[in-house]
Amino acid sequence: MTFYEIVKTIHVTAISLSIFGFMARVLLKLNDSPYQNRYWFKKLPHKIDTLLLASALTMVYLLGVNPLTTIWIAEKIIGLLIYILLGMVALRWAKTRTIIITAAMSALLVFSYIVYVAHYKAPAVVFSY
Repeated sequence: MTFYEIVKTIHVTAISLSIFGFMARVLLKLNDSPYQNRYWFKKLPHKIDTLLLASALTMVYLLGVNPLTTIWIAEKIIGLLIYILLGMVALRWAKTRTIIITAAMSALLVFSYIVYVAHYKAPAVVFSY
C-alpha cells in the first residue's frame, strides 16, 4: 500500500466518522438529549475534522495540484464551506425543529454532492457551466 493510499484511507475514514457524528448530533439535538453536551459530542468532531483536513491537504500535496485551479477540488472546497454553514445552522443557531431538520437535510444533500464530485474527480452539474 502506497503512502497516498494510506492517507486516502485515513481521509475516507475521517469522512465517515464526521458524517455519522453529524447525524448523531442532529438526532441528539432533535430529541433535546442531555448527551449532546458531553465531551465526546462536543470536542471529538473537531479532532476528526482536523484529521480530515490534514489528510485532504496531504493528498492535494501528493497529487501536486493547485486546489484553486483544479475545478473539482475547488468545488469540493465550496461545498465544504456550505456544508459547514448548514451544520452550524442545524446544530447551533436553529431554534425550531423545522429549521434543524431543513438545515440538516440540506447539509446531507451538500455532503452527497461533495462525495459525487470527489468520486468522479470532475465538476458536477451545479458549477460545470
